[in-house]
Amino acid sequence: MATTYRRLGFPFVTMLQGLRARAGELLRFGAVGLAGIVVNLGVFNLLRLGPLAPDAEIAGDDDRVVTAKIIATVVSILFAWWAHRGWTFRGPQRHTPTRELLLFAIINGVAIVLEAATVAISHHGLGYESLIADNVASVIGIGLGTITRYIGYDLFVFTSEGRALPAVSADDEG
Repeated sequence: MATTYRRLGFPFVTMLQGLRARAGELLRFGAVGLAGIVVNLGVFNLLRLGPLAPDAEIAGDDDRVVTAKIIATVVSILFAWWAHRGWTFRGPQRHTPTRELLLFAIINGVAIVLEAATVAISHHGLGYESLIADNVASVIGIGLGTITRYIGYDLFVFTSEGRALPAVSADDEG
């Protein structure tokens, strides 16, 4: 099998080794992500059908959908912080908890902007105002936010020496 990888080239081998080395972490990240989506969409729909419904008088006339999205995302972020810190990226930490939390908040701030902007563009910019359209835009935003979060968590937040990728030997390079 290594011969097949060598013919495909060094970057492909490195990518496969990286995926293999992080398989458990990626599966845990995905499980927390799926649970986070349930939390996110659950809170979003509870708010959109309850206190932030279209006919409600809370949060103005136009921004209730974005407010609901932001609140739902913050709740799911708090869930994710707890789950990722204790399960997905467990092990020795590189940062103090305070710095780690600050970095986590910054990465999630970027993700919130992406998620809320996706809903805002769909709802206000494109005029798709139904609950189904809001949920579709929400799922797209969650996808963009998830990619941003994994890359940000991996590069800046939960990085530690114990989680480094294995070195590629000369035999693996081909």
